[in-house]
Amino acid sequence: MVCVMTTFARRIGLFDATMIVMGGIIGSGIFMNPYVVARAVHTPVLILAAWAIGGVIAIVGAFIYAELSARRPHVGGQYAYIREAYHPAVAFVYGWGLLLVTQTGGMAAVAVTFARYFTELTHVRIADAGVASLALAVLTAVNCLGVKAGSSVQSALMIMKIAAILLLVFCGLLFIPAASDVSLQSGAASQMSATAFGAALIPVLFAYGGWQTANFIAGEVDAPERNLPRALLLGVAGVVILYLAVNVVCLRALSVDQLAATTTPATDVMRKALGEAGATLIAAGIAVSTLGFLSQGILTAPRVYYAMANDGLFFKTIGSLDRRTKVPVAAVVLQGVFAILITLSGRYEQILNYVVSVDFIFFGLAATCLFELRRRDARSNIHASFNVPGHPWTTVLFAVVCILVTFNTVYRYPENTLIGFAILAAGIPVYLLWKTRRIA
Repeated sequence: MVCVMTTFARRIGLFDATMIVMGGIIGSGIFMNPYVVARAVHTPVLILAAWAIGGVIAIVGAFIYAELSARRPHVGGQYAYIREAYHPAVAFVYGWGLLLVTQTGGMAAVAVTFARYFTELTHVRIADAGVASLALAVLTAVNCLGVKAGSSVQSALMIMKIAAILLLVFCGLLFIPAASDVSLQSGAASQMSATAFGAALIPVLFAYGGWQTANFIAGEVDAPERNLPRALLLGVAGVVILYLAVNVVCLRALSVDQLAATTTPATDVMRKALGEAGATLIAAGIAVSTLGFLSQGILTAPRVYYAMANDGLFFKTIGSLDRRTKVPVAAVVLQGVFAILITLSGRYEQILNYVVSVDFIFFGLAATCLFELRRRDARSNIHASFNVPGHPWTTVLFAVVCILVTFNTVYRYPENTLIGFAILAAGIPVYLLWKTRRIA
């Protein structure tokens, strides 16, 4: 039985929260994206520099979201920050875009990636869309059983992800001799243009994105003012270390030319180390990694729709908690159903093209919320348990990076990004409709 409630069960500790942060970042990208960066900048030092700079930007973002979570440890994360700092209409458009573009479109694409690796490993004769939909349905059911069940599954999958990455790193270091051009000394660095390095940063920043989704579940984290900032910083720092290690191994095992030429660098490294058995092992690791990313998305994003419903801006049922599990079952099912529909439609790749621009708009917007929330708290003599080092300069830097990424995606994919913006704009009349309905 479902009933309307406003109190979540705080059953997520520091470890599970850290795994949720890492799970929101690590998908299949780190196993593949090194080749994209290598094609943009052609020297080891610049490749590693791109990943290091991306890591610094990700850590600055984690600092910002850590303070936001300390100041407003509410369900809904970005939605709650934007609502309080700006206006409920802006927050609604964010939640609208999350459901119709960023979260659901990204999950659909990752689900199909999982299906392709799963069918390759098992040789089952089922269409990719069918396998992807089944995986989404199972994870939706698990997350309806309770936040502890969902977070436990997420933590287990995250541990397996880390194991797969460490396997790749250790096998690359122990069983493969260094490639001939692995030296970081690069005479070609002077030929690098700012445009080329900027192009290399784009896939890096995408690969580091996702830490913000942990803030959606602030209402279910034990002592969120303390544990959520710690989880954000530990999780993002852990991912940066893992990502740099993977790139060092890829550069050590493959020449820069080989890395730029392949589209499956992790598979190539493991095949060199352990033969076909290694390739199979890393394929299984990538499948688990994508599954973990999906589990994290189904666990976290529905809390935004729940918060919208409790603000009177969405269907009342979505703002209900199950009496026994204290989970927003209707919101979880909504997320799962939308992801399955986009998966079955076959439009996920087009949607993924405009996910990026919409995502980074709200990354930057949420960061600027910090200025207003600090001002309000100062007037009320409220002090946060965590403050961003170097604020306001670090906060401004992060917001500027988000703006530049958005402009870059608009420049490179104008048609698809305009579709994303059109979907966001469509949320404005929908907001007015819900507001009128609430008043009535």
